[in-house]
Amino acid sequence: MRMNTLKMIVLSGFFTSFVACSTQNSAVKASTPVKNSVKPNIPKPPLPITSTDSSAVSPNDDTFRTNLPEIKREFRGAWIASVANINWPSRNNLSVDQQKAEAISMLDMLKDNNFNAVIFQVRPSADALYTSNLEPWSYFLTGQTGAAPYPNYDPLQFWIEESHKRGLELHVWLNPYRAHHSNGGSPNSLSMVNKLSDIVIRLKNGMYWFDPADPKTQGHVSNVVKDIVTRYDIDAVHFDDYFYPYATYNKGADFPDNKTWNAYVSNGGTLTRADWRRDNVNKFVERIYKEIHAEKNYVRFGISPFGIWKPGYPEGVTGSSQYDELYADAKLWLNKGWVDYFSPQLYWPIESKGQPFEGLLNWWKSENTMNRHLWPGLNTVEIKTSDRPTEIKNQIEISRQVLGKDAGEIHWSIAGLTKNANMLPTLKNGPYKEKALVPKTSWIKAIPLQTPTLFINNNGNFAQISWSVKNIKEVFQWVLFTQYNGIWETEILNLDQLSREISKNKDGKVLNAVAIKAIDRLGNESDYIAKKIK
Repeated sequence: MRMNTLKMIVLSGFFTSFVACSTQNSAVKASTPVKNSVKPNIPKPPLPITSTDSSAVSPNDDTFRTNLPEIKREFRGAWIASVANINWPSRNNLSVDQQKAEAISMLDMLKDNNFNAVIFQVRPSADALYTSNLEPWSYFLTGQTGAAPYPNYDPLQFWIEESHKRGLELHVWLNPYRAHHSNGGSPNSLSMVNKLSDIVIRLKNGMYWFDPADPKTQGHVSNVVKDIVTRYDIDAVHFDDYFYPYATYNKGADFPDNKTWNAYVSNGGTLTRADWRRDNVNKFVERIYKEIHAEKNYVRFGISPFGIWKPGYPEGVTGSSQYDELYADAKLWLNKGWVDYFSPQLYWPIESKGQPFEGLLNWWKSENTMNRHLWPGLNTVEIKTSDRPTEIKNQIEISRQVLGKDAGEIHWSIAGLTKNANMLPTLKNGPYKEKALVPKTSWIKAIPLQTPTLFINNNGNFAQISWSVKNIKEVFQWVLFTQYNGIWETEILNLDQLSREISKNKDGKVLNAVAIKAIDRLGNESDYIAKKIK
């Protein structure tokens, strides 16, 4: 977004220093992980110059306290799948420039339609769309497992930087247990199927799966997650609904984990096989949640499980049981608070008799005893209804009614927003008409943001304003308030926007005051500073 050049003029003798952060080069060698900084990409603000111009307003002049309007909040995310080249990259033989162009087009579309988060699949099947020493480059990126992009760059670093430039959160989406996808070519010597063959199982549909019960599996995936959290400036880690595989993946046969099951029994284990499998996953989910927050407390952990826990919950619900088929006790994870956000995949129409959207959402809400974020997944691509855009719009409205001020949703997938010509206009002209901040994650402790400094220079028909804050490295966005004829208006701005030229007259109304707040990456607000316009 274009920024206005602002020459700030202050009273003689006053000096203000700014802290600036620099970005790092995202080009890296394939053999060495990127040493990524957690510092955001922040341009240097213009330094003030000294003047005796009486129109300049010092930071302590004309400030006042007021009642600012509440900032709109709602989580608005979209899944971007790399597996089988579903979303990005669209093919596994694109040039680096083509890959980047596709990514920028998607991010611009999300920004322009008032989304605020990207759920980007960086590990589709024990492979990497980022520089890693633990797993090979993805087949879906370059067409060959282990082959680095040429010229070399780090896709995840690129997506993070470009998302944050647009005020979008970047959540890394990983499949914890899938070792190889049947669309991913034949496993080669660099594939984890061969590198960790002792803990990998081949299913009857051609996929390979890590054995969730093996401690080596749990340790490897834990190391992958910690590696990403440590090195990249991400906002969240995201798991989807794949834990133990769906029964169809093995053509109805039981998951072949005799090796680890027999070892468990031999060591005196007393759980049933089904409970033992669930216990494996439960311990793993709790471990990942705790390890993420131990590394970087502000990085959230989210899971998007299958939308039904068990048939009959709530009464009348029919369909698959993730509890019994995937050995995923998703209700327990929510009850225990082992997630920061929870996005059950409610992929059915509102009027579905066996899987009612509102009934399922209300049931999951009743199980949210630790008050975590509950943001349902919506089937924007192929929900079975004659008018898909209206159905999705209505599901968003229902979610708002059920969830209140902590509303939100994730769209499966970004393709659903573009394949139907009416989808984006329906959302942009309806529930997504205004930009929104993500809801606050109040249970995570954060460094309090300081009150920004605000400078105003009257310049004829315009007020030139600029702002900053001492701990700017903790800031993710700004909220600018402008008051015309006593009525406040709100605008959410990206981090790199540090100045603005504001008209003193708009639609016959006079500019009375301006105010600014800083917002951190957990949605917390600083105190505001408000100043009158003379």
